[in-house]
Amino acid sequence: MKYSIKAPAKINLSLDVLKKRDDGYHEVEMIMTMVDLADRIDLSMRNDGRISVDVSEGFVPSDERNFAYQAAALLKKRFNVGHGVHIYITKRIPVAAGLAGGSSDAAATLKGLNELWKLGLTIDELAELGAEIGSDVSFCVYGGTALATGRGERIETLPDPPPMWVVLAKPPIGVSTKDVYGGLNIKTARHAKTAQMIDALHRQDSEAVFSLLHNTLEDVTLKIHPEVGHIKEQMKRFGANAVLMSGSGPTVFGLVEKESRVNRIYNGLRGFCDDVYAVRLIRSSETCLNTDENGML
Repeated sequence: MKYSIKAPAKINLSLDVLKKRDDGYHEVEMIMTMVDLADRIDLSMRNDGRISVDVSEGFVPSDERNFAYQAAALLKKRFNVGHGVHIYITKRIPVAAGLAGGSSDAAATLKGLNELWKLGLTIDELAELGAEIGSDVSFCVYGGTALATGRGERIETLPDPPPMWVVLAKPPIGVSTKDVYGGLNIKTARHAKTAQMIDALHRQDSEAVFSLLHNTLEDVTLKIHPEVGHIKEQMKRFGANAVLMSGSGPTVFGLVEKESRVNRIYNGLRGFCDDVYAVRLIRSSETCLNTDENGML
């Protein structure tokens, strides 16, 4: 038996870091939403009880470091599953990009194996398991648009942003999330207006959403990697309504209301950046799971 499922990327409409916690994590408030740039996870039942992973990109780990592997191992151990699984990940989301590609792969694996192994877990139970793997996995289990608090594992569903295009651009660099958080001075950092952004989403006010985009980590990353700032400037110059770095970076996204501007922004960025994508927001009403037992997506 086989099962296939999409693992969409996320962007942060708002990211605020409130304090350092006693457990070493940071207390955050993040408003996240998903875009239709997605990895594909193909799950094939193994009868020998083993978990194996192959990835289309050779630089992505295929052992216990892989979040999808960890998701399968967690379910197998927690629910004493005798079957194994082979996981094939077709990567489209850039790696180490601030787009939660690994977390979304883990979330998709949890949801897919829940069906393949017939575990009968609820979405809330899967999200709770996801929190044991990584801070963004719970959100990726739910999908849509949501406020994430705590270390990212407490999820409150929000209205989707108004329909618009999203242009993503990732410079050819890697960003250490640990270094970015380590360089953050919470007392002097600029903080997000989270409540106002939530209100803007409820009112479906595009202009307010544009003006309230904020990422407390952005200033830190810009100091370490000024090329991220260059992409922001170019994206604005080419006509994006609003621009922000996602997560700890280095991917920058631009929100674009008019489709006529999308190609101009996309083509302009392709002149100096290889990883550029023009995508749409995923609506909460849309399903990210289009599958059958033959693995057709």
